[in-house]
Amino acid sequence: MNYDMFDEIDYFTNLDNSNGINNMANINNQNINSDLFSPYEGYIKGNLFKNLYDSYKNLKPINIKINNERDEMLLNVGELSFARHELNLLLDNYPNNSNALTLFNRYLKMEDEAIKNYERRFGPLEVDSDSQTNTPFAWVKDKWPWEM
Repeated sequence: MNYDMFDEIDYFTNLDNSNGINNMANINNQNINSDLFSPYEGYIKGNLFKNLYDSYKNLKPINIKINNERDEMLLNVGELSFARHELNLLLDNYPNNSNALTLFNRYLKMEDEAIKNYERRFGPLEVDSDSQTNTPFAWVKDKWPWEM
């Protein structure tokens, strides 16, 4: 028997767009009526899809400790990037899922904005960043991650 759970479950049929998904302040507290974790919860669990998540033994994911604004902004970039990537993988297999594509595009815009905000405040995240157009070359002027 060839069982494909996506034939029986549409993760996006109950997506409620009015629950603050566009509001960055509410991204971790959103109450989406669907089978998706919030980007933060998916990030710490390593899976955006509730029906696909299995915890390892009795271990539970821990909340990430945020020490400062830089950590908070970097976490925001990471969770949005993770959620967008998870949806990208789904869309690779189900390219006609318009609700998944809508959510993917929303997360992509939010991720781009989070990266721009981080880079304005703390410098480039990647060597090919748009913020690398000035001299001195900004990539090497700050401390490296292992030096912090």
